[in-house]
Amino acid sequence: MTNGGWRSLFFAPANRHDLIGKFHRFEADNYVIDLEDGTPEDQKDWAREHLREATSSARQKPLSGRLLVRINTGSMAAAERDLAAALACDVDGIVVPKIEKAEDIRFIEAMIDQSLGDRPFCIVGGVESLRGVLAFQIIASVASRMESVYFGAEDLIAELGGQRSRSGLEVIHARQHVVLVAKSAPMAAIDMAVTEIHDDELFVEDSGRGRSFGYDGKICLNPAQVKLANRLFSPGAAEIGHARRLLAAFEAGVAAGRGTISFEGQMIDEPLVKRARAIIASVPEGAAS
Repeated sequence: MTNGGWRSLFFAPANRHDLIGKFHRFEADNYVIDLEDGTPEDQKDWAREHLREATSSARQKPLSGRLLVRINTGSMAAAERDLAAALACDVDGIVVPKIEKAEDIRFIEAMIDQSLGDRPFCIVGGVESLRGVLAFQIIASVASRMESVYFGAEDLIAELGGQRSRSGLEVIHARQHVVLVAKSAPMAAIDMAVTEIHDDELFVEDSGRGRSFGYDGKICLNPAQVKLANRLFSPGAAEIGHARRLLAAFEAGVAAGRGTISFEGQMIDEPLVKRARAIIASVPEGAAS
C-alpha cells in the first residue's frame, strides 16, 4: 500500500540487491531501483536480467511508498529493453530520465498500454537537459501516465558550461520553469538532488528554496535525506494550526456576511483560503496539529 505522496524519491542501484532489500527500513514516498546512472555500464545487462530478483528483494517486507524502476533512455532500444523488464516485475511504475521529446513519451506510454491496458502504472519524468527544459511544456501536454516530474541540475549545468554553487542561482530559471509547467499540467514536481550527501545543512537550505518554489518533494540519495525530505515537505504543527485558524476565521466571516475578513493582521482572500485548505488536506487523518 502506497501513501500517495511525493516528498521523497529515494534511489538505489539496480545491481545492489543488498541495498534494495533494505528499502523497507526507510519510509520513503517513492523507492527507485536505478538501471540508469546508478548502475555501472558493465553491470546494466546483469541488473536488467535480475530485475525480478531485485523487486522481490524490495518487496520482502511492506513498503511505505511506490516501487519504481528508472530505465535508460540513451536510445529507444535501451528504453524498450528496460521497460519490458520492468513491466514483468511487481512495480508501481517507471522513472524516465532525460526526457527531451514528446514522441519518446508517446512510445513508452504506448508500450505500457499494450502490455497493461488500463491498469494503473505511473511514469515519473526527468527534466535534466537544455532540450528537456525547453520541450517540457509540450511533453507534459501529451503524457497521460506521467504523475510527477523531477528536475535534475547536474547534466543541465554541464551542457551550459556553468558551475554549480551552494545557492543554486545558476539553475533557478530552469528549476522554476519545470515546477510551473508541472503544476499547470497538473502533476507533482520533485526538486533536484543535493549531491553533497553528508551536508544536511545544505539539504535543509535547498529544500526550503524548493518548497517555496512549489516543489512537492526532493530527490534523495541516502536514508538521512529521506527522513529530512519527509519532514521538510510536510506542513509543520505551526503551519497546520495557522491554516485551521484562518479557515475558522474565514467561515465565521462568511457566515456573518462580512465582505472583508481580517485574520491576524492579514486580509483573507481566496488564494490564502485555497492554500490553507490544501495544507489541511495534506495532513494524515488522526495526525496531531
